[in-house]
Parts: sequence; structure tokens; C-alpha cells
Amino acid sequence: MRSPYPATQPHRAEHLSVGDGHQIYFEEGGNPSGIPIVFLHGGPGSGCKASHRQFFAPKTYRSVLFDQRGSGKSTPYGGVEANSTQHLASDLETLRERLGIDKWVLFGGSWGAALALYYAETYPQRVLGMVLRGTFLARQRDVDWFFSEGANRLLPKGWDAFQQVVGDPPDMVQYLYETVFGEDREAAETVARAWSRWSGEVVTYAIDNVGGAGDEPMTSVMAKTRLEFHYAKHGYFMRENQLLDNIHRLPNVPVTIVHGQRDLTCTPDAAWALHRAIPGSQLRILRTAGHLSGETPMTDALLDAADNIANLVDRSGL
Repeated sequence: MRSPYPATQPHRAEHLSVGDGHQIYFEEGGNPSGIPIVFLHGGPGSGCKASHRQFFAPKTYRSVLFDQRGSGKSTPYGGVEANSTQHLASDLETLRERLGIDKWVLFGGSWGAALALYYAETYPQRVLGMVLRGTFLARQRDVDWFFSEGANRLLPKGWDAFQQVVGDPPDMVQYLYETVFGEDREAAETVARAWSRWSGEVVTYAIDNVGGAGDEPMTSVMAKTRLEFHYAKHGYFMRENQLLDNIHRLPNVPVTIVHGQRDLTCTPDAAWALHRAIPGSQLRILRTAGHLSGETPMTDALLDAADNIANLVDRSGL
């Protein structure tokens, strides 16, 4: 199994005004003359980490990391006003133009994979290639699996602990949204903390859960849950099955899909459906991996995917 590339420091780190009072944080690393690649984090709301730069060969890639609206170091932290999939795709275009990049590779995981697909279907002429991990397609079935009917059957103890706090509302997403955005701050924080623990257990299903979700600062817990419930409540600002319905809009570029067989957050059938919908796409199902990019077999596969895409993309316009 491969290890990530050595840690490096970004040679540029700034905030960019994208309108509506939002400032998105971005940074550049690697080779300024290399293949542009942009990292799209999950969540929505999780933000980027320094380790994410280590997926990209520093001599090959010009890597761009950015925190989506309301996430990470972007401001306002946890802000949901003027925060939608359409805004995020527009922000990507603003950032691309700011950096003087004509086309770039999209490297996205989980929600970031959904955002990558939306962006590529909207701006196909700006895409060199795609690496997608833990595919999330934002369909109702995908939301139901995570929020109410699916993962809970495999983690009954954790789900019971969650229900001790939230009960069994007929519409879980609606209840969580209304509570976290409600005027009762104590109830909002209690539910947000309970969700953080439950979702953390789902995400770490394939590895030993060392805990830690309960120790995250409440400011961070609230910001992340507000963004997550905001997007879920609004159907991720897409119509049902939009990403697959519009798959014909994707450019004819290399696409690699990597998914853990033990991913309990985004189930492997989504990756399979996407692979079947994109002619020529490459699919790797990792038998012992789950959802997280930091799991050893997943890290190994993502490093290979990024390296291989670099050999396949058309660099004629760079």
C-alpha cells in the first residue's frame, strides 16, 4: 500500500470574495506549471485539510484546495444564506478565472463527488478529467439511506442512542432542520451533537472508531450540521436524479470512480450506476475500504487514480 506524498506548504493561501457576503478560502500547492487539479470536499460543510494536498504528485500537479461557502476557513462560518449547489459551482468558476486556469481535473469525494458532477455537467468545457470517491448522487434513496432507513439497520445500537435524543419523527430531515434552525438553542445543540455522533459512527463503519465526535467544539458541530441539514432539506438544490439524467452533458474526459465496498455512508450501488452511465469510465471497488479517504486502501487507490489521470488528460490546452 502506498503512502501519501510528503507534506508540503501551499505557496498561496487567500480569501476570495464571491458575493452575497461570502469569502471563500483557497490555497495552491505543487507545481505552478503543472496540471491544475481542484479538491472538492464533502459534507456539505466539512472543509479541506492540509493532508488533502498529499494526494497529488507535487511535481506533476498544480493543486487547488478551497473551502466551500460556510465551511472551513471560509466566512461566514456555517452561513447558509445564498448557499446552494448553484452558488458553489459559480464559486468554482470565479476561482478558476481568478487563478487563470483554463481547464482543471476535478477530484471530489462524497458530497464533493456530487458537486464535481454538477459542475462538469454545467461547465463541461472547463474539465480535464475526474476522480470521484464515495459517490453521492443526491437522490432521495441516498438521503433516506443515511438519514432514516438503511444505515440504521446495520448500526442498531448507535441508531437507538440517536433516537433517544430525536425520537422517531415522520420526516427526519425536516425535524432535524427545524430543530437546528429553531429558536431553542439548547435543543438545537443537543440534536446537532447527537447527529454528529451518529453520522460519525456511520462514516467510520469500516474502521475502528476511536471516538472524538463528542469532543468537537460546539461551534464547529453547529456549523457543519446547519450546512448538512440545509442542503438535505432542499434536496441538494437539484431535482430528483438530476445528476444521472444529465450525465450526457459530461465532457469526453477520463473518469475514475473509486468506492469502498464497506462504505455505509454512500452505498456502492451509486458508484455502479454512475460507472454504467459514463462510457469508458474506470471503476474500482475496494473490498476492505469504507467511506473515508484516509483509510489505507482508499488512500492507495486515490493516489493511483490521481497519478493515472495525469497520464490520460489532454494537456494540449495547458
